[in-house]
Amino acid sequence: MPRTPADAETGTRRCAVLYPAVAEAAHRVVAKAVGLIDLGGSTGPNLQVDRVGIAYSNGQSLGDPSSPVQLSCSLVGERTVPTRAVPEVVARVGVDLDPVAVDVLPDAVARVPAHALPVVTTTWALSALPLEGRLRFLHRLDDAAAGRAVAWVSVEGVGVAPSIPTLGDRRASGHSIVGLAVFDGAALHAEAIGRCWSRGRWLAWLADS
Repeated sequence: MPRTPADAETGTRRCAVLYPAVAEAAHRVVAKAVGLIDLGGSTGPNLQVDRVGIAYSNGQSLGDPSSPVQLSCSLVGERTVPTRAVPEVVARVGVDLDPVAVDVLPDAVARVPAHALPVVTTTWALSALPLEGRLRFLHRLDDAAAGRAVAWVSVEGVGVAPSIPTLGDRRASGHSIVGLAVFDGAALHAEAIGRCWSRGRWLAWLADS
């Protein structure tokens, strides 16, 4: 079935949530370049997150103001999103969802140049996997991080993303958790950095700026 304009808008809207999260991941490891690896779409909007402009309801803006794709997002709560830009994107790798090929994640990470931070993104993709598959995904990311830092930015339903805190929220709450996990050697640092509603129409940023 062909994608409608409404489908495209809904798919792109998630970039308003992903953009500050990817920028935060790069900031955490002082990366000056990133490679985007999206689980669930080889040509989807997640791989183009740096090529959109975003206007937030408090007057903040991120991304490319000259982009033909301009998004709006309402902020919830008192915290503002960080004003950091996504650094140079030197690789864009899609891992198809059908079937979800979690075993190829190390190969996908290896396609990112050594000087760049691989950032794996999942947006409502892991719910297609049983718990065993989601844990396998986490383990394969850990394997891929042998010898280099790897970040995972997730936007998933409450309790779906393994290792990401649920903040005490209920699964039936109707919102999603924005998670950031950084695999760095033997260490895994995972936290919930936001909540979002309506596939990116509203965002509550939680991490310290």
